[in-house]
Amino acid sequence: MAPQRRGAPKAPEGSGAAERRRPNSQAVSRRMRCPQLCTCSMKNVRAPRETQRKWLRAAALGACAALTALLLWGSLGGDDGVTEVLAHRSEVLLGRFIEVPCSEDYDSHRRFEGCSPRKCGRGVTDAVITRDEARRIRSIAEKGLSLGGSDGGASILDLHSGALSVGRHFVNLYRYFGDKVQNIFSEEDFQLYRDVRQKVQLAIAQAFGISASSLYLTKPTFFSRINSTEARTAHDEYWHAHVDKVTYGSFDYTSLLYLSDYLDDFGGGRFMFMEEGANKTVEPRAGRVSFFTSGSENLHRVEKVLWGTRYAVTIAFTCNPDHGIADPVLT
Repeated sequence: MAPQRRGAPKAPEGSGAAERRRPNSQAVSRRMRCPQLCTCSMKNVRAPRETQRKWLRAAALGACAALTALLLWGSLGGDDGVTEVLAHRSEVLLGRFIEVPCSEDYDSHRRFEGCSPRKCGRGVTDAVITRDEARRIRSIAEKGLSLGGSDGGASILDLHSGALSVGRHFVNLYRYFGDKVQNIFSEEDFQLYRDVRQKVQLAIAQAFGISASSLYLTKPTFFSRINSTEARTAHDEYWHAHVDKVTYGSFDYTSLLYLSDYLDDFGGGRFMFMEEGANKTVEPRAGRVSFFTSGSENLHRVEKVLWGTRYAVTIAFTCNPDHGIADPVLT
């Protein structure tokens, strides 16, 4: 006998079960609207996410742009700290001079009336040495440094003492290379060197209102060649701030003749007078002469060279004849 299918028991009238089984029109209406509600809800969720993504993309692009600018600035020779350009590489200066108060450094040294600094300051000129003279002077440096050169980033050639960087040491090129030196340099080279020194000496005397005959060349006076090679010894660490009168007691007036061009021949390597608030920067230009009194009023340093090769010659003067040195002679 086939089993009979029982129907679902009827709920008593008035019971809650029947009410629960009865479709609720409001509930059905809500369920029918659910897809739209869900869609709206998802859109509301996605909207902040899309905004966040756009913001993140904008922030990333901004960071990349800033990093690119920073790297470009660094590759062109930028350095930390705020700087003001005292002499721009594109300028051709007949003369620019800034007077500053003298430090007390000179009081601890013997004074020479009419020469020892009473008027202190710093100057820049492109009108003393021609670019052709600078090119020829640079050739002297290149020939001498071809005999040696530092393992680090800074090489020195001193025609007065004969000091030449070789590896991690210095040698006397006149003794070390002997007669070979006369095959490297010519008498015309040394005469040009003396002529340039005299022009720089006269420019310093005129700027500070002293007699050129009261100034004496002093040591060290030397060529420098700087590149981006990592320093090997303390002699290669040229970038530290210093005071010439403290480092070299004989210095009263310091000058630098630049033999290569900032951003054309090298990046970095600018000369900086260190001051509170803003450093004063000189951008090297072949033939440009930068000069200044040697005391603490002119604390300075050179930026690290980032690429290329920077050539210059430091020419120092003293008021004390006991500290004077002679011009180099090819013997």
